Amino acid sequence: MVDIKKTAKELVASYQIEQPSFRRELALPDKAEIVRVIEELRRLMFPSCYGGQEAREDLVHFAESTLHTVYFRLKKQIELALSFECECKADAEEVTAAFLNALPELRRVLYTDLAATFEGDPAAKSKEEIIFSYPGFYAIFVYRLAHILYLSKVPFIPRMMTEHAHEKTGIDINPGATIGEYFFIDHGTGVVIGETTVIGKRVKIYQMVTLGALSPRKGQSLKGVKRHPTVMDDVTVYSGASILGGETVIGEGAVIGGNCFLTQSVQAGARVSAKQPELIIK
Repeated sequence: MVDIKKTAKELVASYQIEQPSFRRELALPDKAEIVRVIEELRRLMFPSCYGGQEAREDLVHFAESTLHTVYFRLKKQIELALSFECECKADAEEVTAAFLNALPELRRVLYTDLAATFEGDPAAKSKEEIIFSYPGFYAIFVYRLAHILYLSKVPFIPRMMTEHAHEKTGIDINPGATIGEYFFIDHGTGVVIGETTVIGKRVKIYQMVTLGALSPRKGQSLKGVKRHPTVMDDVTVYSGASILGGETVIGEGAVIGGNCFLTQSVQAGARVSAKQPELIIK
C-alpha cells in the first residue's frame, strides 16, 4: 500500500537540498506557446501555403496582425526564460524586437534552402510540396528561427524549438550550429548536427549523417570549445556518414560516401568512400 503522506514528506525534504534556483518558484517558458509561435511564424514566412483567407484578402493586414501576435507571445516567453537568470524585461523587449527585425532576411535565406531542395530532389513536384511535407525543410526552418535567439543568448527557447522539430522529423539540429545558404537535407531521418558545427553554402546531406563531437565524456569542461566539424561550401555527405571533431574540416566540393567514419580533415574536391564489405550469399 502506498503511504502518500510519507512519500510526499520525503520528496519535499529532497527539494530542500537542491540548488537554490530550483527552490524558488519559477514560471519557465511554455512549450505549447513556443510551438504556437513557430506555427505563426510559418504562416508569416509562407503565406501562400499557410496564410489562409486573411492573407489572400489583404497581405499587409495579415503580416501586421501576425507580427503583433508573434511579438506579444514570444516576448512573454523570452521574459520567462530570462527571469531564470535575471530580472530583465527590458532585455526581453529588445531581443524580441531584434528577432522580428531579422525576419525579412531570414525569409530570404529560407527561400535559398527551398530552391536547393527543389533543385536537388527530382522527386519534388513543386516548391509548395516541399513547404507542406518535407521534414528536412521543416527542420531547417525551425533551426533558422532558433539560431537567431541562440545568438541573442536567450536560454531554453532555442533548444525547445529545435527539439520540437526533432520530435516531428527525427532531425536533430542544435540551434548553435552555423549553417550557410542553400542548405538541403534529403530524407533526413537520424541527421544530427552539433552545436559548434560550421556548414558552408550549397551543402547537401542525407539521412543518418552525424556531424558530431569526439569526446563528450569531458562534459561541461568543453563548453565554448569547438567540438564539431567544419563543412565547407558545395560538399555532399551521403547516408550513414559520421564526421567528428572540432578540428575536422571537409574541404570545398568534397563528396563523403555512405557509412564513412571521419575524424580527420579532407582536402577540397576529395572523394571519400568506405571499402565495400564482402557479401556472402548461400
